[in-house]
Amino acid sequence: MSNLRLFFFLVGSLSLTALACGQHYPKGIDPHSPVDHGQWDALLKEYVSPEGWVDYRAWQKDTVRLQAYLDLLSSAHPQPDWSREEEMAYWINAYNAFTVELVLDHYPVESIKDIKRGIPFVNSVWDIRFIRIQGEEYDLNRIEHGILRKYFADARVHAALNCASYSCPRLRGEAYMPARLDEQLDDAMRIFVNDPLRNRVQAGQAELSKIFSWYGGDFKEDAGSLRQFIDRYAVEPLSEDGQIRYLEYDWSLNDEDLH
Repeated sequence: MSNLRLFFFLVGSLSLTALACGQHYPKGIDPHSPVDHGQWDALLKEYVSPEGWVDYRAWQKDTVRLQAYLDLLSSAHPQPDWSREEEMAYWINAYNAFTVELVLDHYPVESIKDIKRGIPFVNSVWDIRFIRIQGEEYDLNRIEHGILRKYFADARVHAALNCASYSCPRLRGEAYMPARLDEQLDDAMRIFVNDPLRNRVQAGQAELSKIFSWYGGDFKEDAGSLRQFIDRYAVEPLSEDGQIRYLEYDWSLNDEDLH
């Protein structure tokens, strides 16, 4: 059994124990079936612009539907018989949806990084354990690094996760769906690499997002080198002797009101 399957087998076993102890699930929800991400898809289509900016002001007045989707995620943890695509789509959508919830709970805020203020023993907003999935606590770091990067090892995930900031890859205006996941991840990375607000790639040089520096090992493992990874998606490939430098990261909120 792979490490990933073992991880979800153990979590699934704990989930069955919780169920036996009387844990309640939303009406009509089978906690072992793959999640229907339709609710999240509808919300993204309504509150995210084509450029990826989020209308938090309007969304803050409509949190009931978001909470219903989060309740669904909290009740239906990935199981060993889910496909890789079902598991990965679940965790990507969970990361993005819980990030939106965190921002809405503190909105208006200038940056997601400001949210940690006043919370004892928390190093950053990504360490806040505000996510509960079948009775277990998670933070955003655990989802990104402890699950998605550790068990799935797909560098494209860096273009799918949105940290609610200006320099982050765009929040996609649709949910990630298992049946289309490979296509969506390719498209998300292609958009990110060729987005002049986040990356500027020309034949002779590239000014890249710091994401490509922070997680350089992921991209090298995926394509052999960062340069080869960029060339896979860039409209204008970077030449062999092209120089790479990294842009400053802007942590201001990806708020439609500001852009």
